[in-house]
Amino acid sequence: MKKKILPLAMAASAWGAHADDQLALRVVVDGSRISQLGMADSAAEGSVTQSQLQARTTYRPGELLEATPGLIVSQHSGEGKANQFYLRGFNLDHGTDLRTTVDDMPVNQRSHAHGQGWTDLNFVIPELTARLDYRKGAYSAETGDFGSAGATTLTYANRLATGIANLTVGQNGFGRALIADTRELPSGSGNLLYALEVMHNNGPFTRGDNYRKLNGVLRYSEGYSNNGFHITAMAYGAHWNATDQIPRRAVDNGTLGRFDAVDPTDGGSAHRYSLSGAWQRTTDDYTTRASAYVIANRLDLFSNTTYYMDDPVNGDQVAQPDRRVTSGFDASHAWRFRGDAIMSTTTVGVTAQNDNIHNGLYHTKARQVIGMTRQDHIVETSGAVYVENQTRWTPALRTVAGLRADHYRFDVEGDRAANSGKANDTLVSPSLSLILGPWASTEFFVNAGNGFHSNDARGTVITVDPKANEAVERVTPLARSRGLDLGVRSEWLPGLQTSLSLFRLDFDSELVFVGDAGSTEAGRPSRRYGIEFSNYYKPVKWLSLDADLAYARARYRNADAAGDYVPGAVEGTAQLAVTVTPEGPWSGALRLRWFGPRPLIEDNSARSAATMTLNGRVGYKLGKTTHLELEVFNLTNRRASAIDYYYASRLKGETAPVDDFHFHPIESRSLRFSLTHGF
Repeated sequence: MKKKILPLAMAASAWGAHADDQLALRVVVDGSRISQLGMADSAAEGSVTQSQLQARTTYRPGELLEATPGLIVSQHSGEGKANQFYLRGFNLDHGTDLRTTVDDMPVNQRSHAHGQGWTDLNFVIPELTARLDYRKGAYSAETGDFGSAGATTLTYANRLATGIANLTVGQNGFGRALIADTRELPSGSGNLLYALEVMHNNGPFTRGDNYRKLNGVLRYSEGYSNNGFHITAMAYGAHWNATDQIPRRAVDNGTLGRFDAVDPTDGGSAHRYSLSGAWQRTTDDYTTRASAYVIANRLDLFSNTTYYMDDPVNGDQVAQPDRRVTSGFDASHAWRFRGDAIMSTTTVGVTAQNDNIHNGLYHTKARQVIGMTRQDHIVETSGAVYVENQTRWTPALRTVAGLRADHYRFDVEGDRAANSGKANDTLVSPSLSLILGPWASTEFFVNAGNGFHSNDARGTVITVDPKANEAVERVTPLARSRGLDLGVRSEWLPGLQTSLSLFRLDFDSELVFVGDAGSTEAGRPSRRYGIEFSNYYKPVKWLSLDADLAYARARYRNADAAGDYVPGAVEGTAQLAVTVTPEGPWSGALRLRWFGPRPLIEDNSARSAATMTLNGRVGYKLGKTTHLELEVFNLTNRRASAIDYYYASRLKGETAPVDDFHFHPIESRSLRFSLTHGF
């Protein structure tokens, strides 16, 4: 396929563009990765097509994000819980410092009962995803909160070329059915897309997850991605049991099996309902975009990670309910200027978000409340304005300069007056990028910028630890980050797209709210260095090879007797894949996924082992519209951990807490058979 450098006007809108589905499906036929030459502002930015996403073996919807080079998506509890994310030397917990949006709606949940930035992607229907856009580092004025390590955007299709009927069955009680289609309205003015998904999964656990999901999407659209609009309603509900992490000592002495649970009553339920809309108008001289959303989320989560340490009689299970309504809008206007030698685009944007939250922390036994630690009503409101200029000064020189100002207001009404109150904070974040080239289909990048993540509203007004009844310090509402990237991207060798990034990322303080304790902890200032090497090679039409490698070094920047290692910080990740799509009915793929060892405590005396899995799939076309597929997860049936911790816990019958490794195992080898029919 002939390479093409896009005009700056198209490059400026590439990140926010909604992939038109007819075009997206033509890209599937072409089957190659989107060229980023002349479009991307850094070597750590890119887009993943629908065909590439569909070629991946994904155990759960959140793993779609692993198409972002260097990103690992894991799980340490039941299927309905938000995933665990690793990127650029971060253990991002459930989403802090990884901003995620779906169709212009934020997925990260602020001031969440369980963890700041909670990112639950279980409502995503992979077949509707037209593309994934990603960028790493705080180098865009558009990104904002949670985007210091990276940002990912999933865009749904407006139309489907054909209807989709899918039935999947597998081991461990897995079953899934999906039907989706687009109907052109009789008037011919618009299209109505619908999708309905049902799913069940037990997993390999002794007490099955019994994960039950019902999911639906309804979208009306007119026009195209660059000139049109859509209105979308989504509804998702799920219930599950959870097998949380277990202590290694119990497995070593035979008390527990790898897939057993200490507390068999852990689990939860989640519901999400949303109504959103987006509109865009594009001419030769300007682009105007606007979107708005209302999202209702409800979570009931029961977990027990210390077992009988705090309460030897009833156990330590806690409930973390969270109910919220999130509303907001984003609007931007971009002007384009074309001179004799200069092309420039200036974008001005405004965004606002409001979260009305009711959450709490309760002591429970078998999901029944026996005590309260805290409960709060939180209203968190934020607004931002930004300006960004992209200019191509010469055929081999581009710059991107941005400035963003965010203001946050926190209002907490708690069960204790001492932990109630109001707070606010304002932060200004500049960014600058320099792009040189292309020469011989090769570009060079220098990126620098400031970012931030918001901290839990409860931490901004707290004065008393609700569990220990001791005085505590309040946290800074907005924690600043400073980043620097040096990169190169090349397509010099025909068929090969490669990029190399060197990065540094500093945080003034890794402040976190400890949801399981209901209190805040002020983290120390940190620094991360790293290197990322990403490659996509298509030597012939029917074969593609992926090789994504990353290494990071994370340390605290101040001296402390405890040590300077950042617990949980991933030190390396790798994904290697081969995809074969020859002419004829057969196709297949293999993907090796590895994430390296991690320090589990500050002095590095307790470390996790590396985790590696091999997944594969084989497909067969029964006709033009029917496709049969076999997916195999953990092909070699490795006994490894999805996540590891090191902390003190107490099992029933033990006289005192024991410092120990705690782990959640990866799923054992399992097979899934899928039949898909287009209509």
